[in-house]
Amino acid sequence: MRRKSMLAVLTLLLIVSAFMSACGSSGGQDNNSSSPPAKNNEKPADPAPGGKTESPPKEQVFRFNLHSNPPTLDPGQAQDTVAFAVLNGLFEGLTRIDDKGEVLPGTAEKWDTSSDGTKYTFHLRKDAKWSNGDPVTAGDFEFSWKRVLDPKMEPAPPYAYQLYYIKGAEAYNTGKNVDPNSVAIKAVDANTLEVELEHSTPYFLSLLSFQTYFPVHSSVKDNPKWASEASTIVSNGPFKISEWKQQSSLEMVKNEHYYGQDEIKFTKVQMSMVDDSGSELNMYESDQIDYAGMPTGRIPNEQIPILKETKPDELEIKGIASSYYYLFNNKQEPFNNVNIRKALSRAIDRQLIVDKVTLGGQLPAFGIVPPGIAGEKGEYRSEHKDDYLKENIEEAKALLQKGLEELGLSAMPEFTLAYNTDESHKKVAEAVADMWSKNLGIKVKIENQEWGVFLKNRTALNYQMARAGWTTDYNDPMSFIDLYMTGSGNNDIGYSNPEFDKLVREAKQSLDNKERMELMAKAERMMIEQDQAILPLYYYTNVGLKKPNLKNVFIDYQGMINYSRGYFE
Repeated sequence: MRRKSMLAVLTLLLIVSAFMSACGSSGGQDNNSSSPPAKNNEKPADPAPGGKTESPPKEQVFRFNLHSNPPTLDPGQAQDTVAFAVLNGLFEGLTRIDDKGEVLPGTAEKWDTSSDGTKYTFHLRKDAKWSNGDPVTAGDFEFSWKRVLDPKMEPAPPYAYQLYYIKGAEAYNTGKNVDPNSVAIKAVDANTLEVELEHSTPYFLSLLSFQTYFPVHSSVKDNPKWASEASTIVSNGPFKISEWKQQSSLEMVKNEHYYGQDEIKFTKVQMSMVDDSGSELNMYESDQIDYAGMPTGRIPNEQIPILKETKPDELEIKGIASSYYYLFNNKQEPFNNVNIRKALSRAIDRQLIVDKVTLGGQLPAFGIVPPGIAGEKGEYRSEHKDDYLKENIEEAKALLQKGLEELGLSAMPEFTLAYNTDESHKKVAEAVADMWSKNLGIKVKIENQEWGVFLKNRTALNYQMARAGWTTDYNDPMSFIDLYMTGSGNNDIGYSNPEFDKLVREAKQSLDNKERMELMAKAERMMIEQDQAILPLYYYTNVGLKKPNLKNVFIDYQGMINYSRGYFE
């Protein structure tokens, strides 16, 4: 701990020095790198006829940071933003989305939809190929989707439930029907895929751009470890993986077999893996990376006000459809008591956290669905306010006492709040723990865990309280609401309420958009106001730094980084 603190101090001194001397000069070198940084403009200029010197060409190599090693690059198993950032370059679904969340043709060049919105016929591009040159077929999609739904798949894919919109998918995945042919996914021929839904789903085309719907190559059948080595990953996206040094770096190169290769300008995408935000900022300042910050990295919170003044043209702060909250292990005492959960939630000053700790324009959260998600006519959050709880220390004290009495406890036992490695997560946890200590007299131990370990512990309910964040998978409140249905692959809190499940199912089946929104708002209120199943903290903003000559690399409405059509000017 002492060594990490000293490193943080040294890093901060380096940053301050850079600001004082050149306000963004690239003369420094990050101490995590053993070689001088590669720069986009380092090629020497060639003399032109007549003795004039032409501007040097720009290398089309995009560099950014991943705060950790991707736990997996299997689209069927991935569940985190680090993996998604890589997968979005390696693979492509039937559709893709733009920065506003609008659906664009992807591997499917067009599709037909039945009048009742339950049947889709997708026509795949005939020039769509895998990175090894094999054609991408409708059969690949049928195989990949049924693979995710296979009840024998180990470990169980966390997002299998996102395919339940397809007729027969839930019954097959839950073992009620053991015949994979009962799932309404059919490759009619090499380039035609037919899909039938349980009911009309307005956001289905958007869902198809999500990672769980990506295809995987048939070679994965014979190699259960295929997604952990660069040499065995065959992909169909704009890039292919060329090198993966576990826990260190990852590199992708342009996929020469991609159907839209003329649209792809980057020849390489290089990703470092540094979990310290100060070091990441130093790498950006010393021109070792071209983008720094969320969703795959972090800028130190205390540097944000400085960067607003010194780099206003490079700093981007953008509201995104993403929420930050804490998980309760609803199955473990004392968090199995609703009054204990409510007490902890009401004893926090969220405005103080966003004003003094996160510093990135975040908004206090009292629900789980963030701003930016579509509602009936406008934004869901504007139409359905998150007035599900009120911060009140006296009420929190009374709720805590009531909960302890119900559990037969004389005092709140010390517990552990876990977070994944990140300086910002640590500062938020320290602030919340301090509020609980001052307001409720509770002792809390905060614990840092490596990302892969952290995810496994959460999935296995091997925690007491833990940090969480959720970025929407598609532009609808359901992306947040159905997370905590009984049996959901992402239900890592042990929450189960049959009334809540019933509301969510009714919302999924309703064809009336107004009714759908009202049902989801009622379900959200039940989960937060009545049951306090989770502890909302704030709605995210994306804070990042981007080089001025970097074009068409953007953070979409989901908060995901999109670089497939990027280039240097």
